[in-house]
Amino acid sequence: MSKSLQTGDKLPDFTLPDQNGEPFDIREVRGEHILVIYFYPKDDTPGCTKEACSFRDQFEDLTDKGAYVIGISSDSPESHEQFKKKYQLPFTLLSDQDKEVRNLFGVPTSLMGLLPGRVTYIIDRNGVIRHVFNSQLNAEQHVEEASRVIERLKAEETSQTSSQTS
Repeated sequence: MSKSLQTGDKLPDFTLPDQNGEPFDIREVRGEHILVIYFYPKDDTPGCTKEACSFRDQFEDLTDKGAYVIGISSDSPESHEQFKKKYQLPFTLLSDQDKEVRNLFGVPTSLMGLLPGRVTYIIDRNGVIRHVFNSQLNAEQHVEEASRVIERLKAEETSQTSSQTS
C-alpha cells in the first residue's frame, strides 16, 4: 500500500470503468470542475447507501457550485449500474475491482483491515487535493464536509477572479 494522498498532493491520473463498463479517464474532468471523489466499501450496504443517497440529495447544490461527484468502490460495473438505478444516483460510479486506484490514493482499510476505507477527497480545478475526510462510521458527514470545502473553494475562485479583473 502506498502512502496516503494528503492535502496539497496532486491528483494522480487514472482510468477506471464506469457503471456502464465504459472507460472513465479522470483527465477529462480535471481542471473543468472541483472534484469530489469518494471511496466507499460496497454497493447496497446500509452505510454506503446512506452516503450515496446523501450525495444524491445534495447533488444539485454541489453541481451548482461547480463540483463533479464520483463514487469509487471495488464492485463491478454491473453492480454499480444496479445500485445507481435502484437509488437514482445522478453521479458517476467507478469500478476499481483490482483496488489499483484505492491503493494509488493510499485509502486505508478499517475494522482491523477487513473493510475498505471510506474516504472523500476534494480536488480543486488545478488538480490539487484541498481536503481529505476519512470517516468509516459517519457516512452522511462526507457530504457535509464536501459542501463546506466546495463553498470555500468557490469563494477563493471568486476572489481570485475579481482581483485579476480589477
